[in-house]
This record gives sequence, C-alpha cells and structure tokens, in this order.
Amino acid sequence: MQATTTTVRLSPAFTVPVGVLLLSVPLWYLKWWLGLPVSLFSLFLAVQAATLRLDFTATALEVYRGSQQIRQFPYQQWQHWEVFWPRLPILFYFREVKSIHFLPILFDAKTLVQCLQERCPRTAFIPPARND
Repeated sequence: MQATTTTVRLSPAFTVPVGVLLLSVPLWYLKWWLGLPVSLFSLFLAVQAATLRLDFTATALEVYRGSQQIRQFPYQQWQHWEVFWPRLPILFYFREVKSIHFLPILFDAKTLVQCLQERCPRTAFIPPARND
C-alpha cells in the first residue's frame, strides 16, 4: 500500500442538521415542547458543521475549531471504523485501542470514506480477548 502524504480537509455538509430540523417540524405541531429541543439540537449540529474541521494527514485524523487543533487521532491506534447507513450517511463510528467514538456526519461523506479507506483500511474486526 502506498503511503498517502497529502493532507485532506473535509468540506462541511449540512445534511444531518437540516434533516434533524425537518424531523422537528411535525413535533412542533404535536407539542411545542417536543419540537423545541429537537430544533435546538439541529442548530447545535449546524454550528458544529460550520466551525469544526477534519483534516486527514499522513499519520492522524486531526480535529480543528477554527485554526486551533482540539483533538488528534493517530491511525496506528485505530482498530475499526464504520459509516452507518452508507446510502444516507448520518453517523461515523471508530474504535481506538482505548476508546470508541461516534460522530454525526457533518462533513462530505464520500471524501470521508475515501480518506478512511486510503489511510486506515478496514480489516475484519476481532474483539479483544476477555480475561475472565
């Protein structure tokens, strides 16, 4: 496998925030107090999509807010990743050696999957042995 050295910054995508907002509309008609939190959650997701950036570097997935790096996830610690509902991607999961992460898809899903396949190819997931 050829090493990928270029950094790819994912473009924001507002599909999930808009979808959540559309789901809140019927709730407003049922009871306003049901629609309000769902609408606020969609606003939160939209702000996250507008302010967060994901960069795929040669060695890690880096998360930025503005120009400040807030997290780094080295590929060598990844065990498995998955994009749920590939036809309508809404959730990205990845497992590191010591933690798991679930992220809403707030970025270009096709580029996300392409970068993951290039930098962190999936293998069959084998759960760690239990010491019972």
